[in-house]
Amino acid sequence: MTYVIDSHCHLNYKGLTEQREAVIERARDAGVGVMLGINTKLKEFGEVREIAEAHPDIFATVGIHPHEAENEPDVAVEALVERAQHPRVVGIGETGLDYYYEHAPREAQKFNFRAHIEAARQTRLPVIVHTRDAEKDTAEILRDEMGKGAFKGVIHCFTASQKFAEIALDLGLYISISGIVTFKNAKDLQESARKVPLDRLLVETDAPFLAPVPHRGQTCEPAFVVDTARFVADLRGISFAELAEATTENFFRLFSKAIRPEAA
Repeated sequence: MTYVIDSHCHLNYKGLTEQREAVIERARDAGVGVMLGINTKLKEFGEVREIAEAHPDIFATVGIHPHEAENEPDVAVEALVERAQHPRVVGIGETGLDYYYEHAPREAQKFNFRAHIEAARQTRLPVIVHTRDAEKDTAEILRDEMGKGAFKGVIHCFTASQKFAEIALDLGLYISISGIVTFKNAKDLQESARKVPLDRLLVETDAPFLAPVPHRGQTCEPAFVVDTARFVADLRGISFAELAEATTENFFRLFSKAIRPEAA
């Protein structure tokens, strides 16, 4: 069975939650076989979890976005680990560093990031990494933490440099490409999307944000990951089916706790 996976979306966010069941059906009709609902605030974890509980093709994560690091500054590794025991929770995050908006102090973001990595290490679930205008510190933390003990992970919505991509790949991490790759001014990202080894590549929407061409200006939704996948396949000179199959296998290799819907 060939389908595409949206490895990062926010089905509980405004723009999607008001029509959630229709959004999910449109994704299925478009050929999206699995969606991963990402948690960004612990107070919203229950909602993200419940969406996954209600649908065999939707999974969840638990985590605190770097924007929220100051609001939840004392996040305990134990709180993440406990919630990650739920059978529908397959990843830790999203977490990381965002120096573009700086909605939280950098030190709070770094503490939050390291706590999530430790939770990922303890649960053996992958950590979902957000990084924006923070390549140096993100790389430093990833290297330092990997030295303390191996963990799995993915750089989500990749927009960083090729040098950072190589660092992440050398650490064994995966790279996920969003609809930004379809934008006319995304030449560097397009080049990176060509170079990422096919066995380390994922695709995502980050819905309701970043709708790809030809949907720019619209509220993004998981169905649109198909457009991104087709674009990346064309960039790489391979068929859509080959790209879809590879990224699906990569998803289940990385998010190894997730159960294929056809096997459920």
